[in-house]
Amino acid sequence: MKRVVVTGIGLITPLGNDVQSFWNHILSGVCGIDYITRFDTENFKVKIAAEVKSFDPTNYMEKADARRSDLFSQYATAAAVQAMSDSNLTDINPERLGVYVGSGIGGMQTFTAETLKLAEGGPKKVSPFFIPMMISNMAAGNIAIRFNAQGPCLPVVTACATSSHAIGEAYRAIQHGYADAIIAGGSEATITPLAVAGFTNIMALSTTNIPAQSSLPFDKRRDGFVMGEGAGIIILEEYEHACNRGAKIYAEMCAYSNTCDAYHMTAPQPDAIGATKAIQYVLDESGIAENSNVYINAHGTGTPLNDKAETLAIKKAFKGKTERVAVSSTKSMTGHMLGAAGGVEAIVSVLALRDQILPPTIGYEEQDPDCDLDYVPNVARKSTADYAISTSLGFGGHNAVIAFSKVKE
Repeated sequence: MKRVVVTGIGLITPLGNDVQSFWNHILSGVCGIDYITRFDTENFKVKIAAEVKSFDPTNYMEKADARRSDLFSQYATAAAVQAMSDSNLTDINPERLGVYVGSGIGGMQTFTAETLKLAEGGPKKVSPFFIPMMISNMAAGNIAIRFNAQGPCLPVVTACATSSHAIGEAYRAIQHGYADAIIAGGSEATITPLAVAGFTNIMALSTTNIPAQSSLPFDKRRDGFVMGEGAGIIILEEYEHACNRGAKIYAEMCAYSNTCDAYHMTAPQPDAIGATKAIQYVLDESGIAENSNVYINAHGTGTPLNDKAETLAIKKAFKGKTERVAVSSTKSMTGHMLGAAGGVEAIVSVLALRDQILPPTIGYEEQDPDCDLDYVPNVARKSTADYAISTSLGFGGHNAVIAFSKVKE
């Protein structure tokens, strides 16, 4: 099968809207969480989120296109523009360029705004752009239109595992020869009253309401995740195609797995069977040896059940031999970006390999006996990692695991 490499990256995040700013903030342990500014939270139990700041869609698209796009689609397009520019992928057969970009929820901003128009003014007040702005495949569609990508186009929707599944399915498509390059990742923009209320009432969110002490992955004090937003997009490309055009290569993608807990709508399996199998499959496919140094960018949401189950899955998959495994959760800084999380965390994984430095899990103070791995607490660390693995675990029991390695000649 064909080899697949990463040749471009782009993102919009609570820690910066370009890769270098974001990466500097990640390595410095900056917290992107603050009090919500999008709406009045006086009557809300949760008052904090990780909002994208200073985003201007007209830096990436025409004003008319921005008006006809939900915020999640704007974020996705902006990240794709960055990634395509970074890759310098300008000369490719349109039928060999694909787009695999998903969203866990889609156009929530549009959905809530148009619902209010209907309730207050009747059906004639609903925008004719309501449907194309709201449906979650439209980010992929808009990106395909922007770059004339006429190859395979697959917008994945698997809740918090969306981006990782999109990247993984793109990897397989290139492996099997269906495309030479694919724009892959995900986007989310759901910091709205309805979404915050919904996640609060399902008891998924932290209610601490202290920005620096709310997203606490693997810490004993954790009480839920903090909502984030943004987009993360990578360019996956067939290795020979990339070499022939002299592309800059960040890393090689070397494995992907997709399993389901088939257990509960929102809770992970207590024995972590599904997540364990997903990690095991990646270890097998990538050929990671026992003496390899491995970095895992964990799903690490900061919910009591997720972090306990994910820790157990890692230990079981590595058969207890975790001395060479370092784990961190960058959600401690970005919050949980839902359908965008896997895309951004794939970028973190690739940059950690490139620069041989591990991002920290910030806010980590109190050890949980059920979470006893090396979580790179609070300060970034120099690394000799041979592989970087990113895990994503979504509502519905969806498990996606992807792996990257340094490029082997």
